[in-house]
Amino acid sequence: MSSTDVLDEIETWEQPALDAFESELLAAQVNRVLQTSEFYRDKFAAAGVDAGAVTGVHDLPALPFTEKRDLRESLAEHPPLGRHLAVPVSSLVQIQATSGTSGSPSYFGLTDDDLHGWGIVGSRAFYAGGFRPGDVVLHGWGLSRGFAGGVPGVRVLQQLGCVVLPIGGEAGAERLLQVARDMRPRGFCSGPQFAIHTATVAQDVLGIPADALGIKHLVVGGEPGGGIDEIRSRIEQLWGATSCETLGNSDVTPIVFAECQDRSGMHLMAQGITRAELIDPDTGDVRPWEAGVAGELVLTALRREASPLIRFRTRDYLEVLDENCACGRRSPKVRCTGRTDDMLIVRGVNVWPSAVQQVVLTLQPRVTGNLRIVADFAGHSTEQRLTIRVELAPGLDERAADEVGTVLERRITQRLAFRPRLLLEPHGVLPPLGINKTALVERPATSPPLPASFRQSGVIT
Repeated sequence: MSSTDVLDEIETWEQPALDAFESELLAAQVNRVLQTSEFYRDKFAAAGVDAGAVTGVHDLPALPFTEKRDLRESLAEHPPLGRHLAVPVSSLVQIQATSGTSGSPSYFGLTDDDLHGWGIVGSRAFYAGGFRPGDVVLHGWGLSRGFAGGVPGVRVLQQLGCVVLPIGGEAGAERLLQVARDMRPRGFCSGPQFAIHTATVAQDVLGIPADALGIKHLVVGGEPGGGIDEIRSRIEQLWGATSCETLGNSDVTPIVFAECQDRSGMHLMAQGITRAELIDPDTGDVRPWEAGVAGELVLTALRREASPLIRFRTRDYLEVLDENCACGRRSPKVRCTGRTDDMLIVRGVNVWPSAVQQVVLTLQPRVTGNLRIVADFAGHSTEQRLTIRVELAPGLDERAADEVGTVLERRITQRLAFRPRLLLEPHGVLPPLGINKTALVERPATSPPLPASFRQSGVIT
């Protein structure tokens, strides 16, 4: 690839030039929220900071973080859109809802310019993933419940110049496959697990495999896993196409990071729209975007008019993989390890749900890849063995199931340094993987009791 293989030249800017440009945007944004947002006037005053003295991105660490709980309190105090709404309702063109994975949904408004900014970033991401103006793209993310990859995702694809088939994941795999057969799209976007599921039923639904449908590029996101080698290779093998992962945050910008065709980590795509920081999740100290460094992602909206968020803690935990890429983009490449509010501590060992998922996937096709980690304890730490429910493949006999349990227990123990309690579930017992986002950790308050039909690994007591 050459440096011209990008949608916007800002993706190739050196960091000093980008810092200077975004410093002007940040100073203007902080001045704007001081005038229009009672929420931020109070927050800055309570923190004892002179937000009016912010002149550039180097001043960001002096500003307080915005937490998810702050937004919930704001919404409760001033429904329906909260004290952080910074424009009149009459200026809005759309109201969105977050997915609600970590709690009840949050609602926020968007102006036409806000949606255009989302489109700028999303267009860069889809372009990096292989979509081009004029391409017919099958949309397989959920179009209901206000999911930011739904209706806004359709708009982003149209802003790029794609011809969109807005079918949506709710239509089901059969309908999506029928449309793919009839319309022969070049691109397909959906959740990574739903992409796998759709491809695996293609032969039964259409009488032909998914790789015969002519799709060349997939862009996946909405849940973790698209960058895991086992998941990516499975998607690409089934569809005969490339698969690129995306990551974003509905409260700020639905797509912030995305992979290029090198497919070895996600680039920042939000230059000039959203400023990204990396912090120590315990101390809040800023960390550098350097290879080998990991931390929590913090986002600041630089141009958002309605509901602008400053230093919003996403709780996504990123690892910087590389600082260079042949595609010409200058931003480092990252992968998402998980969420800091999902990480569990099991007998002193940090356990990321995505790491457990990665080990489970090594047992495919004897397991489906569907799993749940049962956090049947208060908080995020336990001295007891961690229960993991793993769905077996259809038709697996008793002997093969016992072997799965033996091998999986050994691999988790060796690779993740804790010994699990495995519950091997028959196919269809676990809730199916969602079309948008699946929470791998389930709490007793939000999940049904373990069914009597589960099969416990014979080697675990």
